[in-house]
Amino acid sequence: MNEETPQLRYTKEHEWVKVEGDIVTTGITDYAQKQLTDVIFVELPKIGKVVKKGETLAVLESVKAVSDVYSPVSGEVLETNEALVSKPELINRKPHSEGWITKLRVKDSKELDNFMTAREYEDFVEKEK
Repeated sequence: MNEETPQLRYTKEHEWVKVEGDIVTTGITDYAQKQLTDVIFVELPKIGKVVKKGETLAVLESVKAVSDVYSPVSGEVLETNEALVSKPELINRKPHSEGWITKLRVKDSKELDNFMTAREYEDFVEKEK
């Protein structure tokens, strides 16, 4: 995995999360961005939007497809990565750092127990191929 960091956790929908207290930073995985190819447009949620786990959080448009990014947790959108509006390619170049999508305040901390480690995610992706 490219630019892997040990504090990241992963979902079966190919999103990553970085948990810092009750704040979760979200993005899509390197694997997901490679499947989409060149991201050309990002639709970000509004600050203050309340989402439930599994709901559409953002929309990515690539030269290949339009894809929803699902909220990995229930909570409130605190911040969005506005740089993606003018530079959506950051998702392809640095999906696990500069290509982050949102920061959410977690509503239910129990939801934080359901993520995969990097190793578990790698195994999951291998089984999907």
